[in-house]
Amino acid sequence: MLLIVHAHLSFEIVPVELCVCSPACSMPHYPEEIEYSERYNDDTFEFRHVILPKAIAKDMFRITGGKRLLEEDEWRGLGVTQSRGWYHYEIHRPEPHILLFRRPVGTDPATGKVPDKVMEVLRQ
Repeated sequence: MLLIVHAHLSFEIVPVELCVCSPACSMPHYPEEIEYSERYNDDTFEFRHVILPKAIAKDMFRITGGKRLLEEDEWRGLGVTQSRGWYHYEIHRPEPHILLFRRPVGTDPATGKVPDKVMEVLRQ
């Protein structure tokens, strides 16, 4: 089963057949260039994921050993470009070449500043 989250935040469960006919079918997807998801959000955070090509993923592993999150200067140094305020918040172990980012809803994309009202909610 695959859970699909639509942009308008409705959910759909879709049956998925796993391909096991060859080793290539079970290999992770590595794009030719860095791929960026659309943004999606809940009440607190805005999210997006970024899929790294294999060569850039290898560079990331050299930096982190696959054991820690990337700092902003590190992911920007790998070639990931996005507005201010995003931070790498989780490592998805089955596919560590997919970077998971989030930032508080209402973050100014030009400065990365989070509104005071949002910061108060996040502190609670």
